[in-house]
Amino acid sequence: MSRDALKTLFHPFASESVPMPAEGERVLFLGAEAGNALPEGFAGEITAIQPFRPLFRKLREGAFPVAEDEGYDFGLVLCGKHRGENEDRVAEALQRVREGGVIVVAGGKEDGIQPLRNTLLKLGITLDYAPKYHGVAIWFARPADASAAIKALKKSTVIVEARYETSPGMFSHEKVDGGSELLAGRLPTDFDGNAADFGAGWGYLSVMLAEKSPRVNRIDLFEADYQALEFAKRNLARNCPNLDARFYWQDLGAEPPRDKYDFIIMNPPFHEAQATDPELGKTMIRTAAAALKNGGRLMLVANRGLPYEPVLAEGFREHGETCRNARFKVLWARK
Repeated sequence: MSRDALKTLFHPFASESVPMPAEGERVLFLGAEAGNALPEGFAGEITAIQPFRPLFRKLREGAFPVAEDEGYDFGLVLCGKHRGENEDRVAEALQRVREGGVIVVAGGKEDGIQPLRNTLLKLGITLDYAPKYHGVAIWFARPADASAAIKALKKSTVIVEARYETSPGMFSHEKVDGGSELLAGRLPTDFDGNAADFGAGWGYLSVMLAEKSPRVNRIDLFEADYQALEFAKRNLARNCPNLDARFYWQDLGAEPPRDKYDFIIMNPPFHEAQATDPELGKTMIRTAAAALKNGGRLMLVANRGLPYEPVLAEGFREHGETCRNARFKVLWARK
């Protein structure tokens, strides 16, 4: 079932407010999601860009995690919950769509579509808009000179603790997450086997494990956000240049690891795209249990109220709690 913002995005075409992409015309779809039928007469060739692996897997063939070429005739931008990421996608559309090409942006109120519209107006972009399906669609022609707007909208990387690079839209991109920091303080100092970091984000926990256990043999990083994984590669190379590390853009809920591990660390997510879903963390715990060798260990951090202990009891020989504070708890389990 598609969310309303998808229907809002294609409304300007269906209502004939925007010309339909003709056969042979190229359409760049940033933040693409599956589940919405194209309006009748929409004949353009869509290049779908979706860096979040679970949503990427639902798209048809021909989808990509990032865009590379330019000269598109149309640009579509589906907004999400993060303002910086939305503005970055509009900047990318301005960069990759040809002069005079039409760019359509849509989102719900919870996606910050109205502030985005105001930002575009302040940048001098002449636009039309229409509310529909509990959201708003914005459309405009790509101006001849979009350099100032691109510069204003495009987000710079963020430097955390003077040693990590991140970018808007990633989990905890402005500072180290408090839960991850609590877990990092309890990581072993004598581990020397093969480890995996489930939901590695931009690589903080992997760096911490490598520094606390310098004899670690290898760390495999699994992350569903393609862009976060790219930053994890940078952060591992910068902070642990001699570490043997492998990187997997993978949806652990549907694509389990092929290898077995001695140790797994994770700060499991409890949301997917627009929806909050504690079952995701439970799924990752079950995936970790299947990916550990006999005797292998799991360490994870979670919000105090999340009921992960029964899942640990199902899949592990023993489990317990290492510590907790006002917000988080660190749990352990042995296969």
